[in-house]
Amino acid sequence: MALHSLTSVTIGVPNVDETAAYYADFGLDPLPDGWFATRDGGAQLRIVPAPTRRLLDLCVGADDIDDLRRIEAALRRMDIASAWVNGGLTAVEPATGVRVTVRTAPRLSQAPVAPVAANGPGRYDRVGTRAPGVLRTTPVRPRKLGHAVLGTTDFAATTSFFTDGLGFLPSDYIRDEGAFLRCSTDHHNVLVLRAPVAFLHHTSWQVDDIDEVGRGASAMLEADPDRHVWGLGRHHAGSNFFWYLKDPAGNFSEYYADMDCVVEDQLWTPETFQGAQGLFNWGPPPPASFLRPEDLAALMTGSHSS
Repeated sequence: MALHSLTSVTIGVPNVDETAAYYADFGLDPLPDGWFATRDGGAQLRIVPAPTRRLLDLCVGADDIDDLRRIEAALRRMDIASAWVNGGLTAVEPATGVRVTVRTAPRLSQAPVAPVAANGPGRYDRVGTRAPGVLRTTPVRPRKLGHAVLGTTDFAATTSFFTDGLGFLPSDYIRDEGAFLRCSTDHHNVLVLRAPVAFLHHTSWQVDDIDEVGRGASAMLEADPDRHVWGLGRHHAGSNFFWYLKDPAGNFSEYYADMDCVVEDQLWTPETFQGAQGLFNWGPPPPASFLRPEDLAALMTGSHSS
């Protein structure tokens, strides 16, 4: 695959300071000019002022300039304008207005994290000591940005923009509702959702394991229980453990661990899920506010008035 990573997202919100404080609590490191960094991925989130919450920019890494030229040609065939800006190729997805920039960038190299010894029936890999997960005391800090989930009023057009235009590959589908798309070896880096208005559903951030998912969410909820949205659980599409929280602007953020990895594209066959399987494998059922965030009506009104 010519593409290799989702490198960053820029989110517009009406309450920048409050939202920035949330992501600092979430474990991202504040940087100048509204940026936040992960442990391994560097600057991967930017928060800027906007009248309503929305995803403004999404950046993707590619191997070389020829990859960008192929994308430029593909977008031209789709009658989608693109431009070269600061060494990257930029285009606006027509249905959502999200600006996507593809730049040449080095591939992310993550140092392996040693697997945690675990006991099971007839197998004792950890003897005479407590589980490492219950002994950790340091704050949880996400390793990298994993994916963004984007609601669109034109599901086919937005999906085609990412696949036919940019070169993302499909991993799985939610029947008539969603497309899990990847630009890396992760199961998905963008999930396109059918929606009554274009909006950012959530961003997702990798942590080491299920204990870090639980510890991170627990710390966030100890500071403010109203941040809770959904979790702990495990998805079917992607297989990852999850816990979702809500930032002060209304965007959801997810801690995740143990995502499916697709190294050989030809060995992965996308499936189409429906019902609960499209959402989760185990855990509490998702609340109605996860499926249709409470501010969608207001976002629709604002979209129509603009």
